[in-house]
Amino acid sequence: MRCSAQPRSRCALTECRVDRVAVDSRVGAVSDSPLLADHTTLRVGGPASRLVIAGTERELVDTVADCDGRGEPVLIVGGGSNLLVSDDGFPGTVVLVATGGLRADESACGGAVATVAAGENWDAFVAYAVGREWSGIEALSGIPGSVGATPIQNVGAYGAEVASLISSVRTWDRVERTQRTFAAADCGFGYRTSRFKREPGRYIVLEVSFQFPLGSLGAPIAYAELARRLGVEPGERAPAAEVRSAVLAIRGSKGMVLDDADHDTWSAGSFFTNPILSQEAAAALPAEAPRFPMADGRVKSSAAWLIQHAGFARGHGGGRARLSAKHVLALTNRGGASAADVAALAREVRDGVRAAYGVELVPEVNLVGVAL
Repeated sequence: MRCSAQPRSRCALTECRVDRVAVDSRVGAVSDSPLLADHTTLRVGGPASRLVIAGTERELVDTVADCDGRGEPVLIVGGGSNLLVSDDGFPGTVVLVATGGLRADESACGGAVATVAAGENWDAFVAYAVGREWSGIEALSGIPGSVGATPIQNVGAYGAEVASLISSVRTWDRVERTQRTFAAADCGFGYRTSRFKREPGRYIVLEVSFQFPLGSLGAPIAYAELARRLGVEPGERAPAAEVRSAVLAIRGSKGMVLDDADHDTWSAGSFFTNPILSQEAAAALPAEAPRFPMADGRVKSSAAWLIQHAGFARGHGGGRARLSAKHVLALTNRGGASAADVAALAREVRDGVRAAYGVELVPEVNLVGVAL
């Protein structure tokens, strides 16, 4: 069947470039601030041997290919929102991805297809999409970082995952030394994982393509707390703009929206993933512990619940690194914390949960030169 509907306006967007990545404006240059603490939301991390700002795709690929050819270690950084970097820094080249651009096609029958450069700011893109009435992305509002990082982690929140919106991911394959584009079905998406995460460092995300239905209503609400905030039942829909506002309010109340003046947001977001347990391990938890059955027969529990009930209250810790005063799942820098401080707190929490419940929490944050 051929669609006869008139397409909505074609977009060649630049508005989404606002606040993409907080880096030096001299793209393509070597930064005069190679300290990783200046480029991560935890605000910790020592110096890089060299720090390059890649403002174009060609600069990004050429810089990495040159380093690979010389055997020099490379660390790719987008928004720096999911990194804990050693106090010793990084003994190689750090490449800040500052690429920009967004192309989109809309039609009344086909919805919207948007292809976004890896360096674009994720939440700016979400805001733009909601404003265009591209439905389904609204629950992922307020997540810090860049667009290119989202498929690696299969970023998710409030019952939504980016995997449900991605149609393809275009990458640079550092092993084959060529571009490769993966359809969503070939990305190996799972809970906070993907083929890109399972082969760390191999693929550099260049662009991500998303497909959206059109409409002012968001996707069905899949998270009870969000449904209550919106005054709807789980599974019902609400205007996407209202969903975005509600998500930002919830995230803000938990210190999960970046604010330079609020030390509770000097974090890498949720430090640990929610544990995925066998049915036997889940049954061994206290009766009141959260349990969410999964399609493969395993059971997901709540890392935040386990941390809190293992004796770690909000604000736990007496030093420069403490649990957030708003949310126990975030480890925060109260000012002047080192990577060693954060790692010590993470070990304390992980070991405490293991001792209390026999559950091994796994970091969601990428550790660079740091071991727990």
